[in-house]
Amino acid sequence: MTIATTASGARGSVLRHAPLLAVALAVIAAVLLALGPIGWRAGWWHYRFAFLNLMPWAAYFGVAALVVSVLTLLLGRSRIEGRGITVAILAFAAGGLIAYVPWHYDQVRKTVPPIHDITTDPDNPPPFVVVAPLRQERGENPVVYEGAKIAELQRRAYPDIVPFSLALPPAAAFNRAFDTAQQMGWTLLAADDAAGRIEASDRSRWFGFTDDIVIRVTASGSGSRIDLRSSSRLGRSDFGVNAARIGSYLAALRATAGGSG
Repeated sequence: MTIATTASGARGSVLRHAPLLAVALAVIAAVLLALGPIGWRAGWWHYRFAFLNLMPWAAYFGVAALVVSVLTLLLGRSRIEGRGITVAILAFAAGGLIAYVPWHYDQVRKTVPPIHDITTDPDNPPPFVVVAPLRQERGENPVVYEGAKIAELQRRAYPDIVPFSLALPPAAAFNRAFDTAQQMGWTLLAADDAAGRIEASDRSRWFGFTDDIVIRVTASGSGSRIDLRSSSRLGRSDFGVNAARIGSYLAALRATAGGSG
């Protein structure tokens, strides 16, 4: 009887502390997830360390917080007070949210091609001019388009990334393209109306990765043709970001053109 009572008391003590354990696991997961971009931006480690090490471990601790929270709620509801139940629920939510982020990135990586350079014209992509020496100096991804293999991967994955036509002369189309680029919130680097070229960059909010964009405006029949290229400075896979950026720009341009294109 004494042994049974002691075992029951020990189990009750463990369950009473389980919500705190779940919270601790969730906090560790959050710290690991936050350290990835913080360390990369501060120069403490390579971004691959964040993606391949810190993010997976953040997911593991997040899942652990989920498991401990669920077990606590299933086995200890009669032994923990209302405050403990609330803490366990919060730890469950936090653990699930943190575990979802690495899982989501992994799922996206599996569903998009391993390319970082997207263009509406794979046969004759708009060239980068202003950012070319900067990339070369820093040893980042080259601005030279990689050719037919990448073009085929893009066509299969993003068949809707195509040139945009405007029923405007090149000069007016250039102004429309420039205004739309400004609306996107990009950092404009160059605007050469004579050459019909606009260059810009865009920085991701979380890791601070910089991608470069070039817009080319050319005459096409009685109107104009607009081509884009969006390329990541770092990494082989862009998680679909460049295609999404071009799609968003074309949608904004289409809206200003009244649906034509």
